[in-house]
Amino acid sequence: MDGLTCPAQGGKVTGMDRNIYMATALDEARAAALSSEVPVGAVVVDGQGQVIGLGRNRNRERLDPTAHAEIEAIRAACKTLGQARLDGCDLYVTLEPCPMCAQAIAFAHIRKLVFAAYDPKGGGVEHGPRIFDQPTCHHHLEVVGGVAETEAQEILKSFFQARRD
Repeated sequence: MDGLTCPAQGGKVTGMDRNIYMATALDEARAAALSSEVPVGAVVVDGQGQVIGLGRNRNRERLDPTAHAEIEAIRAACKTLGQARLDGCDLYVTLEPCPMCAQAIAFAHIRKLVFAAYDPKGGGVEHGPRIFDQPTCHHHLEVVGGVAETEAQEILKSFFQARRD
């Protein structure tokens, strides 16, 4: 882990911090694209503004359908902290999480989810099953969508256009 830190005023993440964390997630998405993976990146940040988990899609690399960016970042953060729950931590991801990832986010007790692009076809937060709104979801968190949405959409569009060409 690079130990990227971003000071948060009084423990509160500012808009500038949010942009830095999302920029890191976008870098992870670009790295995924270079590996021929769907370009999605994620970052877990603890309550002090320390990046404690990075992830990007690695389904093909790991031969694992669950190796989504969010899952990879959550696993790395849990390993960093030596625990299975991420109370007080925030997750930044470049695409609205799918239902599987949304459920993992709830199980990990993430404090806040910040995502870039909305996913009307495969999303599980603002679209589809809306996992956090289900009565069986016992963890409630803050959700912010649309942060750096245009940049994330461009990365995804470029990736899929290149695959079609």
